[in-house]
Parts: sequence; C-alpha cells; structure tokens
Amino acid sequence: MSASGKTFFDFALLRRVFAYAKPYRKYFWLSVILSVLLALLTPVRPKLIEYTVNEYIAGQLPEMLVRITLIQIGLIFFESIMRFSFSYITALLGQSVVKDMRIATYKKIMHLNLSQFDKTPIGTLTTRTINDIESINDIFSDGLVPIIADLLSILCVLGVMFWTDWQLTLVALIPFPIMLIGTWYFKESINRSFHKVRNAVAALNAFVQEHLTGMFVVQAFAAEEREMEKFKKINRSHRDANIKAIFAYSVFFPLVEIVLALAIGLIVWWTSKEALHLQVSQQGTVISFILFLNLLFRPLRMIADKFNVLQMGIIAGERVFKVLDNPDSTPADKPDAFSPEKVAGKIEFRNVVFEYLPAVPVLKDVSFTVQPGETLAIVGHTGSGKSTIISLLNRLYHIQEGEIRVDDRDIRDYRLDALRKNIGVVLQDVFLFSGSVIDNITLRNPDIPKGKVVEAARLIEMHDFIERLPGGYDYNVMERGATLSLGQRQLLSFIRAMLYNPSILILDEATSSVDTESEQLIQHAIDTLIRGRTSIVIAHRLSTIRKADKILVLDKGEVKETGTHEELIRLNGYYAKLHAMQFAGTEK
Repeated sequence: MSASGKTFFDFALLRRVFAYAKPYRKYFWLSVILSVLLALLTPVRPKLIEYTVNEYIAGQLPEMLVRITLIQIGLIFFESIMRFSFSYITALLGQSVVKDMRIATYKKIMHLNLSQFDKTPIGTLTTRTINDIESINDIFSDGLVPIIADLLSILCVLGVMFWTDWQLTLVALIPFPIMLIGTWYFKESINRSFHKVRNAVAALNAFVQEHLTGMFVVQAFAAEEREMEKFKKINRSHRDANIKAIFAYSVFFPLVEIVLALAIGLIVWWTSKEALHLQVSQQGTVISFILFLNLLFRPLRMIADKFNVLQMGIIAGERVFKVLDNPDSTPADKPDAFSPEKVAGKIEFRNVVFEYLPAVPVLKDVSFTVQPGETLAIVGHTGSGKSTIISLLNRLYHIQEGEIRVDDRDIRDYRLDALRKNIGVVLQDVFLFSGSVIDNITLRNPDIPKGKVVEAARLIEMHDFIERLPGGYDYNVMERGATLSLGQRQLLSFIRAMLYNPSILILDEATSSVDTESEQLIQHAIDTLIRGRTSIVIAHRLSTIRKADKILVLDKGEVKETGTHEELIRLNGYYAKLHAMQFAGTEK
C-alpha cells in the first residue's frame, strides 16, 4: 500500500496518463526498442574483458589486445550514443505529454464555474497546473520506461552470469535478500515523504499566492510577524518532509555499497576456496563477475528511487485528473444554441432561487423585468444579492430554481460567447493584467484596431491622460494595474466596456472607489453609454440612480420594493429609509 492508502500502482490512472502519449507513440516505441538494445549490450563488455584475459593475455597474443581494445572503445561510443538517444527520447515524450496535459488542464480551469474558485485556493490550482503536471513528466523520463529498461538490463546480466558460471552466480547473490528488504523499506519511506512533500508544496503555493495578492492588507494591519510565523510553520513542514526523504537516501545508498562489497567478497572467497592456485585462464571470469555485479547494482541502486518517482507521478496525475474530471464546469453549448450578433436587451428574472452553499439561499424567488433601453437600479445592504444577479445574468453561476431570460429566450439556450459579448460589465474592483494599456482595454483582441480604442477613450475624456503616460497606449500598467490609481483603473474599464459596444450594460458600484473628479468623468461616460441600451446599475450612492427608470430594492435576497425614485420615496418604505439614512449622514 502507498501512503495514500491505495495500491502501489493505479493501472487505470496510468492508462489515462499514457492515453496522452498516443499522438507520440513513435517516441514511446522507439524508447522501448532502445531499452531492449541497451539491455542486450549491457553484459557484452564484461564478456569481452573476460575473453581478453582468458584468451589473449593467457595465450600471450599482444597483437590481438590492440584489436580487442579498439572494439571495446567503439562499443563504449556506440552504447553512449544509445543511452543519450534513450534519455533524450524519453524526455521528449514526457515533455510532449506535459505540454498537452497542461493545455487541457488550463482549458478546464478556464471553464470551471466561479463557485470552484470560491472553494479552491488559487495556489492549489497553480500547483496542479505547474508542479503536479511536471511530476507527470517523470513517469516517462524517470519512471515506467526507464524502469523497464533497468529490469531488462538486470535480467540480461543475470542470464549471462548464470550462463557463464551458475555456481559463482548463486554465491554472488547470497547478500541479495538484504538488498531486497532494504529496497522495500526505502521505497515505502520515500513514498511517504514524497507524499508529504507534495502536500507541503501545494500549501506553500497557496499561502504565498494568497499573501502576495493581499500584501496591502498584511502591511496595513501590521500583521507581518503573525503571517511570517504561519509561513515558517508551513515551510518547516516542507523541510521536515524533505529531510525524511534525504535520511532514507543516506541510509539506502551506503547499504547498497555494503551489499555490493559483500557480494564481491563472496566471489573472491569462493574462487579462492575452489582453486587456491588460480590459473590465469580463470582470472577473466572473476574480473567479469566483479564487473557484472557493478552493472547489476547500478540499476538496482536507482530502481527503488525510480519506482517512487513513478508513484509520485501517479499521485500527481490523480490530482490533475481531479481537476479535469470536475463536473462543476460551464456546460457545453447546445447543438442548436442561439447565437445572435445583437440582442434587443430585454431582461427577465422569473422566480429565481440561487445558493452558493446548499440550503443557504442568496436569492429567494426573485422576479423582475427590464425592457429594452430601460435602466434598472438595484439597491440594498451589503450581502443582499445585488452582485449575484449580475453573475447569474452572465451565466457565471447556475441557478437552482426559476428562469432567466434575455429577449424572451432562456439564457441557457444562447451560445455562451454570444450572450457575454452582448453584456458589458464594469465592476467595482477592476482587474488589470500585466501589460500595456491597449492590451488591457482590448483584452489582447487583435481584431480591434487602435483607432477604435482611441475613439472610445475620447468619449470619456481619457485620451489625453493616456497620451501623457510614458509610452501612451503602450504604457505597462504592471500586475493588477499597480501603477494606476483606483479611479484611473475604473476609467480604463469603462473604455473597455464602451469599446465592445454591448446591448446590455452592467455597472457594479462603478463610482464607489473613485474621487469626485473621476466620478464626474464616469458619470458623463455613463450618460453616454447607457443611452439606447438596457442597463443595470448597482450603487450605494443613491444620488447616482435617481434617473433610473426603475429601482429594485433587495434585502437578504428578497425583492422588497420596485418603482421609480419618486414612487419609492412616496411609498415611505424600505427605500425611503435607506435614502433618509444616507442623506442624514451626509448632512452631518
């Protein structure tokens, strides 16, 4: 059993990994052929040395020594080329499989539902995509095929040894039970250690990813020392797991040398016992057997390690396939999915129920309708479900009950890309990728010319600001837009939304993180952008939504009130209280 409680080989999993090698089967079969040839070549040189000593040296034929030496040198060169080719081809096979698996895994991650990112640390997914898949490469470069090659080599050497002198071979193999027992314990110890190492690596990646992203919070609250202690604890676990592996190596390899020395000692003892006055013609056999033992122990010395490498590759494959087999991904479009170039923009929620966690509803029987060209404002306390409505409209999450329709058609009937192309979203927390301003606006879409970007920037009066940046539209905003202010990042996201000219515009707290000057620019952009479009506006500042055609008031996932600003004020209900509280605070 392995450390994970499973049998050493999961053949079903191994078959799945090798399924990715099918496009590269020529490399696989070439490596197998080379392993067979190398195994057959392995005992040749010791036999040549035995023949040289027994025949040419004993027969005093110096002219033949030159010829046999040249043959030996040629054989060494030939074997070296074969070993290089074997190593290169197995590595090429492994890296080709890794490339395809990494693409498949990243593609899967790209299509996972957002709920998976809510539950899974980003560092864990990073480990699956990079470290674990790299370990799968070892199945090919240091795992199954090299193990087959080593086993074939061992069998060939043993076969020649028995053929040469079966009694001497049995004597030489007397210490082998010690070797087998040591190999078993070494395998188990290394397997447990490597399993802990992989878990520690995943924990390290998750911790570092999370804390680098949230470094502002760590420093702002002077939490460096506390977080450093947590990091030290995780790092200590990683070190301890590696030290246990190193300890196993430190014990196993000297054990191999001791067993080898015992075997050689037994050969010398046996031959001395059999013939105290050893003839020259027998000396070649003794020399060849010492060489055979070295060739026998060389793969045995590494085979236990390779078995563990193979096992770790299988464990890594299991983790990667958990990602690939995750059923919680965006469903494939229907064969007859609706794919309009443009939609009119009518939005309808019918008795929608949604929950992130089972039995914890976020939206409860929510219903509303937005006609084409209308602006709907959604208000409510934090956690009332406002942003969830946006995510559901974009099919980022899937509802448990009810129906969401666009232009009187269920959104599940649309091609996903066609639906999302018609919905422009400006979020409160604007995410910018490391790259140029124009790359972030166009999202690296080569079909969008720079002229359109400039035109969109001029509409919200951002063109002059961008031109003042070093490099203008080619200015590198760095990761997450670190070189720009919150307001500037928000304005760039508006250019992005305007550029794609969506039929439906969603503004999620678009002005909550900006200064007054930027808010005025954004308000001007909003007035321009929402004209003739269906718009959903989420805002804490009630002053920004007075012009909305309809206001939807949410509380704890339920629709409390619906109407215009004036109607809701006259109703003197939930909205009127929110309005009074906000403006009372302003007056103070």
